Amino acid sequence: MSDYATHEVFNQPEPLVGYNLFEGNQALRDALRFNAPQLDVAPLAQLGQLAGSAEMQEHARLANTRTPELHTHDRFGRRVDEVEFHPSYHALMTAAVQAGLHGTPWAGEGASPHVLRAAGFMLFTELEPSILCPVSMTYAVTPALRSNAAIYAEWGPKLTSRSYDPALKPAANKFGVTMGMGMTEKQGGSDVRANTTRAEPDGTDDWGARYRVTGHKWFFSAPMCDAFLVLAQTASGLSCLFLPRVLPDGSRNAIRIQRLKDKLGNKANASSEVEFQGATAWLVGDEGRGVPQILEMGTMTRLDCALGTSGLMRQALSIALNHTAQRAAFGKKLVEQPLMRNVLADLALESEAATQLAMRLARAFDKRNDAHEAAMARLLTPIAKFWICKRGSHFAQEAMECLGGNGYVEEGGQGIMARIYREMPLNSIWEGAGNIMALDLLRALRKADAAAALAQELAPATGAHPALDKLAASLPTRVEEMATEIEARRLAQDVALAVQAALLFQAAPTPVFAAFCDSRLAGNWGQAFGTLSAATDFDAILRRAQPR
Repeated sequence: MSDYATHEVFNQPEPLVGYNLFEGNQALRDALRFNAPQLDVAPLAQLGQLAGSAEMQEHARLANTRTPELHTHDRFGRRVDEVEFHPSYHALMTAAVQAGLHGTPWAGEGASPHVLRAAGFMLFTELEPSILCPVSMTYAVTPALRSNAAIYAEWGPKLTSRSYDPALKPAANKFGVTMGMGMTEKQGGSDVRANTTRAEPDGTDDWGARYRVTGHKWFFSAPMCDAFLVLAQTASGLSCLFLPRVLPDGSRNAIRIQRLKDKLGNKANASSEVEFQGATAWLVGDEGRGVPQILEMGTMTRLDCALGTSGLMRQALSIALNHTAQRAAFGKKLVEQPLMRNVLADLALESEAATQLAMRLARAFDKRNDAHEAAMARLLTPIAKFWICKRGSHFAQEAMECLGGNGYVEEGGQGIMARIYREMPLNSIWEGAGNIMALDLLRALRKADAAAALAQELAPATGAHPALDKLAASLPTRVEEMATEIEARRLAQDVALAVQAALLFQAAPTPVFAAFCDSRLAGNWGQAFGTLSAATDFDAILRRAQPR
């Protein structure tokens, strides 16, 4: 022992590293078998191995501790408006793009491309979620860009390319590009119709109607993307415009980055405030029809919010299971302590239910030509975004508590839990907070087939559990009556729980389904995690949830 040693270090768990995130996630694998049984999961196994590696975990740590830096001017005083990222950020972006987590599903390759991409998005979120902001936006804007055929012809193949190139240069000189969105202004927030940014006609060219954009955006994430879809007021109303970072002639567009946001979490991602000073942009779609296009893009990003929170839940659970399996207290491992077993099993139920709902929504994106799937995509998008994301922060706090003080520190492997906790509120707020989702659900319910689609979705689980039968029987009437605005959150919660239960009946073992229904639906549950009934099959649930 060294002369400077004061004590022996023991009973400190080894970090969760060097494992395959996909192979150890039985809930996700079963969700894939249920939603896309023909899917080749080999790419997911490869991604799971990469995402669980020590090398990539170190990149995630560095990307979050060596945060982006804004350089408004170069050393000569010229305006440059550049954001500098740590090399680890680019390593993570390279891996995400190579895995096809951005626009690749729109190329229509393979079976169930949206489900495959969704599962990969969840796995990568376990590694590092904040760099996925530009990845998610590239996914969301790709189909919208088809409304300008000339631009899409040039940019579409590069949006689905698996090449990542962060250089600021014309898209014509790049093999792959990323895109972002600019909607929010300080005076309006979610109310984009209050936007004041204006777009004045500036002639036409090969890309169609050209405009000069003047105004601001209060939240402008990933400002180093190659282009953005932005909202601006034209003579016909709010319109959608394509605004590149670098113009085709190689000059930089008049996007002035005012500052980077100092956020609670999401540290590796550069969120900014920008001013447009006569920036050049081209019309996408019909003038004055910007809001419908934005709503369509919002559907895609809301899917990613549900997927992302589900991935964070899984990682928090895995870390808690790994810690409690090694840490001893009061004479035995924490995972053997009755109360801890209750907490961990309860978290496992929540995580699996979130995974099932998010993957079910992804399946609807693959089959939107089917009437039922189109109805479910419209119905489940606000529900999944609302409920899964709303549960995230509570989930992360409870998982952190499983580690005690070790979970609250920003050091080494344990710092992942603190990072997860800070990240959780983002998906609940981004692309529409809880009230916006509840209102969107009411709009979805105005579709004549909403009640019938929901009844069809729940039908396979009829008779499986009395509490589910009771809830399912009440929902069609509530849907047809379209709950008033003040009741919308409760309806979103109840539909989410019913659909989760029906999915667990079809895709999970009986102990998982039974415990979920007994707790969430039958009232045999408290307000905090860890209040499952003593009749719960804790052994089966915990064995299933183990990450290794």
